[in-house]
Amino acid sequence: MNMSLRMVALACLLTTGLSACASSANKQLLSGTSTAADADKLLLDRGTEALAAQHWTVARQYFTKLLDSYPQSAFRADAKLGVGDSYVGENTSASFVFAQNEFREFLSFYPTNPRADYAQYQLALLHHKQMLAPGRDQAETRQAIQEFQTFVDRYPNSKLMPDAQRHLREAKDRLADSEYGIGLTYLRIKWYPGAIQRFQDLLKSDSDYTRKDAVYFYLGDALEKSNKAAEALPYYDRLLREFEQSQYLDQAKRRIEALKAAVPATGL
Repeated sequence: MNMSLRMVALACLLTTGLSACASSANKQLLSGTSTAADADKLLLDRGTEALAAQHWTVARQYFTKLLDSYPQSAFRADAKLGVGDSYVGENTSASFVFAQNEFREFLSFYPTNPRADYAQYQLALLHHKQMLAPGRDQAETRQAIQEFQTFVDRYPNSKLMPDAQRHLREAKDRLADSEYGIGLTYLRIKWYPGAIQRFQDLLKSDSDYTRKDAVYFYLGDALEKSNKAAEALPYYDRLLREFEQSQYLDQAKRRIEALKAAVPATGL
């Protein structure tokens, strides 16, 4: 065997040996027979590596072993979050339930932990991920709003605040879209009192609704069709004052002109 072949063979033996050693060490960690002084840290590191590689079940095994075997470990909080993250990674409705439980327990066990903001954010985000379309049940949307609001109230200095506020606005918009859709349906079937009530309640409950221009316009429209033109005019005016861009601007201007032109004849 020439020198090159010997070097290749030696490299293969070393690689195989290292792989076998690593596998053996991992088995010892999971079985609890490891004699390493920092076995809990090794479990955390292995779990974190598996998490990064999207090996969700393997990661959870390492984190769970740390939690079960080292009750005094300084890494238990991180392992608890790791278990939650492994369930999030599986991305199923069932795994989301388990993840929510992990993050809730973390907040209960470690309320002052530096990563409590992350746990609360993830808890809220799980509900956000499960929000349904505006025309469907909005239970998850309401939960997302509640959990993100809790985050905003408790962790004002968190680096996650911009994302939390963005998701909170998205959730509020989803809920408002649902109410807006009901109001629009009432308007289309000509049940104007129902439409007026829905639109007015929406403006009171969420004054920052992203599509508020549409609410102004259709609320004015419903009032006009209810022979309440004097009450409709202020909503068209607000649309023009508050929105520089809107698909309803031209229509609102024409409605205002028509209503004002009708003042002498109707006493508006």
